[in-house]
Amino acid sequence: VQLVESGGGFVQPGGTLILSCAASGSSFSINTMGWYRQAPGKQRELVATVTSGGSASYADSVKGRFTISRDNAKNTVYLQMNSLKPEDTALYYCTVVAGRLSDVGTWGQGTQVTVSS
Repeated sequence: VQLVESGGGFVQPGGTLILSCAASGSSFSINTMGWYRQAPGKQRELVATVTSGGSASYADSVKGRFTISRDNAKNTVYLQMNSLKPEDTALYYCTVVAGRLSDVGTWGQGTQVTVSS
């Protein structure tokens, strides 16, 4: 499987961005997908996950602001980010968290999100 993220950019505090992650292959619908982020000088951290059935979970820091979703027909997972804060600035990665064993641990190249006034 290959993962390609898009949708990052520069936004002012309080703004909204929607990230997309397009997956190749035929196993997308059975995989649990996740979004991670890594800020400069910090460890990569889990942001959100969504199971094959659509159940979502979130880091406390983004609960109520971010929404993860998936479209199995399009092999795509999304991360809608509302009420963005400067501390959300990071490189955002898509990954396969669970599912087909050969897919687990695959990462995309990342998409940069910068929140600044």
